[in-house]
Amino acid sequence: MTALRVIHGAAALTAAGCLAVTLGTGLADRGIALAFGVLIAVGELTRWTDAEARQAAPLAAAGSLAYALLGADAGRPTHHHAAQVVTVALAAAVLGAVPHIWSGRTPTLDHLARRVLTVGFTAVCFQPLYNEGLFASWEGSAYALLLIALLGLTGLCDAVLAAALAHARTHWPFAPRLREELRGLLGIGSAVGATGAVMALAVAVVGLWALPVFCLPLLLTQLSVRRYAAVRATYRQTIASLARATEIAGYTPVGHARRVAALSLAVGRDMGLAGGELTVLEYAALMHDIGQLSLVDPVPAGATASLPAAQQRRIALLGGAVVRQTGVDAAVAVVVERQADPCREQPVAARIVRAVNAYEELTRDAGPEGPLRALEELRLATAGDYAPEVVESLARVLARPRGWREAAPVRGEGRRTALSDPAPGWVTHG
Repeated sequence: MTALRVIHGAAALTAAGCLAVTLGTGLADRGIALAFGVLIAVGELTRWTDAEARQAAPLAAAGSLAYALLGADAGRPTHHHAAQVVTVALAAAVLGAVPHIWSGRTPTLDHLARRVLTVGFTAVCFQPLYNEGLFASWEGSAYALLLIALLGLTGLCDAVLAAALAHARTHWPFAPRLREELRGLLGIGSAVGATGAVMALAVAVVGLWALPVFCLPLLLTQLSVRRYAAVRATYRQTIASLARATEIAGYTPVGHARRVAALSLAVGRDMGLAGGELTVLEYAALMHDIGQLSLVDPVPAGATASLPAAQQRRIALLGGAVVRQTGVDAAVAVVVERQADPCREQPVAARIVRAVNAYEELTRDAGPEGPLRALEELRLATAGDYAPEVVESLARVLARPRGWREAAPVRGEGRRTALSDPAPGWVTHG
């Protein structure tokens, strides 16, 4: 948790220093500060509390960046400094976040720390140089390229902070988290940056009336992303319902598929999987036993790990055929089909599902010593049945204080819709 304390401490010191400077010098251009403060507060009030959102408050982020990059208002030079930018952005963000803080639905502290540091970075890079007149001769494309370069550096800074916070809170590997955050910049992250730059340029030409005009496209984009996420949530719930068919029919114990999926995702993250790879892993883990529905005689307790290899492959192939008929991604069917293949021939997701399924079956009703015995059995079988790197990753996950246990995914405000979504309090790109 050292990185977490360092980031929070740096944000707190930055906020305190900027507030002290602003109180000492007074608030310059109060009308402009009020307009951008209202914009940022409204953006925080409309914050998307779905944990899947990579940018939870795009309007507030764009408004903060626009204020940090603002050099003029309707042709008249502004006089605010970097400390004032941070102070106004933080005060407005806190005001807009009050309802979310009250409901406890969002990782507000991490969000505010990132907002302070990223906006402060942008303002420090731009405002002092602009106020000194160094950019006075920059016009047209040169000035636009300058803003794009600053936004690129700001996006990189924010991605590093997001990955560091996620790593500190979850102990997932840092590099895959950083890659996922950088990929997120190509989506709504680029829209936020572009909107911030355009608003700063537009206000410099036509004044504050440009703010509501250029906010509308970003609000529509946010609405579209929410609808897309709702469709994905419905799709995931359908997958979860299909996975429960084996439990309802009495082929597998209640909750077996969910436990395997939760632990598989924790192992996948520990091994560096991210994004679409985790989604495929989740779906395959949920549906890994669906081939048992084709059996005339159920497997006792649904325990397939102890069956002969030929019978395991038969059930896996039947499961893959069922998955293909449901219209789920073909990559999920491949993982389900190959979960019983020799481990050296399996894709990584199939290796994980096979090992985790065996662990769950071995520890079922095994008593306090069950987990240790199960891990020992899996280690002894790494010569042919289970991948050694997966078994060791499983041991690391189980050794962590928070473990792999996660709340059941449910759809609703501020709650996860799938196990592959971050847990409450874990930061993505917001």
